[in-house]
Parts: sequence; structure tokens; C-alpha cells
Amino acid sequence: MQIEDIISRLQPMSAASSDALTSITTLVSYPKGHVLLKADKIEPYLYFIRKGLVRAYANTVDAQVTFWFGCEGDAVLSMKSYVADEKGYEDIELLADSELYQIRTEDLRALFATDIHIANWGRKLIERELVKTEERLISMQFKTATERYQDLLLTDPNLLQRVQLGYIASYLGISQVSLSRIRADIK
Repeated sequence: MQIEDIISRLQPMSAASSDALTSITTLVSYPKGHVLLKADKIEPYLYFIRKGLVRAYANTVDAQVTFWFGCEGDAVLSMKSYVADEKGYEDIELLADSELYQIRTEDLRALFATDIHIANWGRKLIERELVKTEERLISMQFKTATERYQDLLLTDPNLLQRVQLGYIASYLGISQVSLSRIRADIK
């Protein structure tokens, strides 16, 4: 997916504004297993996935809890670093060899201050991420594990082919054994 497509999918803008935004974008590549963003660190970059797959997770005393997956076209950022210039709480790991568009947050903020179209694009980015977070929270609070799995089947069946089941189970808030039971019941 090209950066111009990602930009316009989020919020169409003039060619000049789009060109200004792409001018601060760098294409980077990292291998599977690379930790792109680290917890307890202020992250100076945000990314958009050109090609690849990522997961966000937090470490607990007992395990890693996966709470988000991203694939082609998705934004990858530590919201806390991006919004508040504070240390994030999540690690983001590449689950496949990946190509990403990298943007330095301070460069993006400079464009926000000079171009209202880019500022509106940035607002749309955060609004979209907020809605995704809200949907995830509501799902975890009010749906059963089976309902959450069925939602995943409907909204992103490709993810089930690309991500190991242990991460899927963690994302659904259940054990791998429970996930196996749910999958068997649905078949």
C-alpha cells in the first residue's frame, strides 16, 4: 500500500498538503520479531504499515497480553507518546518482515502548525484510533469470548491465517485451550 493511498483513505486533502506530508515520510524495513516501539520510552516516530503485520502487547507478571494487531494501511504508534510526549506502556512487535512509512512526530507537529489540512488529517487519525480503542473496550466488557471470536472471523478472517493462535487467544482474553474449544464448537 502506498503512502498516498493511506493518507487519502484517512482524510482527502490537496495535492500540496499531501506532498508536504509525504515529504516527511521515510520508507523503512525491519525483520519479523523486531520490536518497533518499546514500553517505558517516549517514541519519537509513528508509522504506517506498507507491508507486514504487527501486534501491540503489554507485559504482566505472568505473561504478555496482546491487545491490538495492525496490518497493511494501519497506523502504528504509541498514543501516549504521540499525544502527551510521555512514555508508552506497550511494546509493538513485527509478526512478519515489514515495510513501514516512518514519520517523525516533531516534523508532523510542525506541519500541523502550518497547514490546516494536515492538522485536520492528524485529528482524523486520532479520532479513528480512539474509535477502534472504544470498540475494543466495549467488546471486552460486554461480549463473550465466542462473540469476540465470531466478530474477528467476520471483520478480519485473514488475521486468523497470519497470526499464531497463542496471540489470538491473548487478544480475545482467553486461554489457547478455550480458543480451541470455541473453534471446535463453531466448526
